[in-house]
Amino acid sequence: MSAQHLLHEMGWVPGHRLDIQLCHGMLVITSGRDDWYQVGSRGELPLPASARQMCRIEPGQPVLLAAFITHDLLVVHPVSTVARLLTDLHHQISGGDSDR
Repeated sequence: MSAQHLLHEMGWVPGHRLDIQLCHGMLVITSGRDDWYQVGSRGELPLPASARQMCRIEPGQPVLLAAFITHDLLVVHPVSTVARLLTDLHHQISGGDSDR
């Protein structure tokens, strides 16, 4: 996945080592030490197939990237998670049952 501008803002240059963890259906990426993953030579962000499958991210499917630069943290939100969160928010705004 190409995310050159965002990775540049994070200070993650090609070869920067990454730790990728699954957390609540999202991928949480931080700087790593001896981890398998690293920023690609053209600034691409690796998203391992096994992690994508666990998050139900299909090839070519859009995702939302959220960077927390001061915490050296990047979160990859699957489109299904974003849709669920927005549905819940809109339900609350419209006065729906908060237990939904």
